Amino acid sequence: MTQNAHQSPPSIWQRIFSQHMLICVFTGFSSGLPLYFLINLVPAWLRNEGVDLKTIGLFSIIGLPFTWKFLWSPLMDAVQFPWLGRRRGWMFVTQSALLLSILGYMLLSPQQNMNLIKILSLFVAFFAASQDIVLDAFRREILPDSELGLGNAIHVNAYRIAALVPGSVSLILADIYPWPTVFAITALFMLPGIFMTLFLAHEPTLPITVPKTFKETVVEPFKEFFARKGVKSALLVLFFIFLYKLGDSMATALATPFYMDMGFSKMDIGLIAKNAGLWPTIIAGILGGIWMIKLGINRALWLFGLVQVFSILGFAWLASQGPFIHIGSKELFTLALVIGFEAIGVGLGTAAFVAYMAKETNPAYTATQLALFTSLAAVPRTLINATTGYLINWLGYVSFFWLCFFLAIPGMLLLLKVAPWNKKVTGV
Repeated sequence: MTQNAHQSPPSIWQRIFSQHMLICVFTGFSSGLPLYFLINLVPAWLRNEGVDLKTIGLFSIIGLPFTWKFLWSPLMDAVQFPWLGRRRGWMFVTQSALLLSILGYMLLSPQQNMNLIKILSLFVAFFAASQDIVLDAFRREILPDSELGLGNAIHVNAYRIAALVPGSVSLILADIYPWPTVFAITALFMLPGIFMTLFLAHEPTLPITVPKTFKETVVEPFKEFFARKGVKSALLVLFFIFLYKLGDSMATALATPFYMDMGFSKMDIGLIAKNAGLWPTIIAGILGGIWMIKLGINRALWLFGLVQVFSILGFAWLASQGPFIHIGSKELFTLALVIGFEAIGVGLGTAAFVAYMAKETNPAYTATQLALFTSLAAVPRTLINATTGYLINWLGYVSFFWLCFFLAIPGMLLLLKVAPWNKKVTGV
């Protein structure tokens, strides 16, 4: 027997504290920052400058690149820059573009430059979606199947931690410094991702050929998925991906303006989000990733999904208690409970969901197939969330959050078909 045959598999702690998992921390943070910049900080900035809720709700349409990124994802599978490699070259270009785009907000004002703000936000969304394409592909290619669950759990929770920069740190700074300074500091948080790309990440080596023709680049990834799954099963998978995050995506679409309308200050929201959202996210994310190794992805989708669904009711409860005329310790504790429960629920549900999507891809077409899946998952956040401002004005906050709760149920029911409880996928 060879020496390798006597080697025991790595322990849980060795898996957690490995270079692959460290890279997943950086990919998650770099991926989450620009998205939460658009859905947390920009709406808070606009609301603070007197922009009405309907306009802010419609502003989510600028996220369209997240739903259409599968259209240019084949380009990122096929084209290789002459520096850094096939994946890392694209990572560096998109991350540098995001840094510069976020700095651009320093020069704009909602009262004078609303159209320019929309255009710039569209650029941020485009570069963020493009970064997601290549980061998702890179992560899928460096992680063996046995590390998919844990790696994606760490990625997703680093993604959630990144939300604390525009959703907490930047809001706190906005009560102290002018908005241009806040945008400059926020933009600098893209530097860790650039550092990872240049110095930590290594270009994946896969036993596949890079697609060159139009057919290999565009047609084959979609053809392979439907042939491998069968048309009926493939369509069920796509329908599930569309529905699984629908309810919680709608519920959190205008979370920061909602907290502000309940009477909380930007400082309150920032401090509570940092303390109540950070540690539950980190602890639940690590435990969830470890648990996913034991459970398998299918059962994790069920259990974590239920927590995700019921976390929506925290918003309905908070809305039924407010708006608050006076903010004291009781009101801050209420906000902390809602933010903490939401952080745990969405963090766990998203970790299992991202691992499931990665599992459904073929390594030969990673970027294109993952872009298709994540584009579908982004449709609710981009198109349906544009209606949330109108729905809130029509229904009120309490009824709106109950609607979100009921819209989350069909995605859970589809688990019966796409991820049955008793069909445990071991090792991932």
